[in-house]
Amino acid sequence: MTDATTPPPRILDPDQLIDSYHAHIYFDATTMDAAIALSEAAAARFELVLGRAHTGPVGPHPMGSRQLACAPAVFAALLPWLALNRNGLIVFAHPETGDPLADHRDRAIWLGAGLPLDLSIFGRDATVLPKS
Repeated sequence: MTDATTPPPRILDPDQLIDSYHAHIYFDATTMDAAIALSEAAAARFELVLGRAHTGPVGPHPMGSRQLACAPAVFAALLPWLALNRNGLIVFAHPETGDPLADHRDRAIWLGAGLPLDLSIFGRDATVLPKS
């Protein structure tokens, strides 16, 4: 809520700001096969770029993951598909706007439990827990 001295927040236009989306399917040793199968099923169904499977933390991600990258129009169908088919896997998704810190911290979408990300790699902030 704003008062008379606080300007309202700037309304952003996703069509102008969002170049693409990333969805990261997280896994550990016991769920890796399920995560790989889910990512490959998504790649067979949707027009996306399938990244390699990282078996440990990489970038801001706290555990093994596989990235799915797609256009905004594809993401509109991919996200509900992931929600229905993730079978307990954690999926972290975010837009790509050119501001990686805000994209990972402020614009994140979690399917399943949110996990701490190492945002210090973006140079402006320390690790931030996802908001519940």
